Amino acid sequence: MNDNRARNGTPDCRRVLGVDPAAAGPTGYGVIESDGKTCRVLHYGALHVAAKRQKASAGATLHDVHALLCELLDRFQPHAMAVESVFTALNMKTALRLAEVRGVVLLAAEQHGIAVHSYAPREVKACIAGYGHADKKQIQLMVRALLAMKETPEPSDAADALAVALCHLQAEQFERRFGIQPRAASGRDAQPTRKTATTKVTVTRAASLGIQSIR
Repeated sequence: MNDNRARNGTPDCRRVLGVDPAAAGPTGYGVIESDGKTCRVLHYGALHVAAKRQKASAGATLHDVHALLCELLDRFQPHAMAVESVFTALNMKTALRLAEVRGVVLLAAEQHGIAVHSYAPREVKACIAGYGHADKKQIQLMVRALLAMKETPEPSDAADALAVALCHLQAEQFERRFGIQPRAASGRDAQPTRKTATTKVTVTRAASLGIQSIR
């Protein structure tokens, strides 16, 4: 876990909490702040719930994820939350577990009045690495380079969360420049509008080319 204490940002800064929910294994998280020109990491890590605790209580993971996100939202007060969406190729059992984790993520955001933006895994990979099938190691190295980090973010779940946050910051930049709005609703997980769905590929490709602008 890495923790750079949050500082008072300027009014023009945007702070995003990225979350990589997991059906099994650690749930990654990362907080990034951007002034539109440069980005800096405020905090990142991954929550791992011990197997013994999971066996003792079916809701242990959900409780701990919710508690963690509430603490991060209170502490860093982000402007938005970016979450990786459910991968459609998952089997039913895994998809249901992941949906449960996403449920408490959305609950925490709703309780704090934070807008949630969802991005598909391939969309995030294309934005960060320029390739929708990039592996975890490639994402870790690209996140390190884009955020000018001194060390490779570990574990990979944390790097994925930082990648989702970076993806959203890029979407916000293109919204300001070209009027393309990120998928979100106040405090809730929103589905793409007709306009957003038709421009999704364009945004992804543009982000993969222009992401160096936030280094």
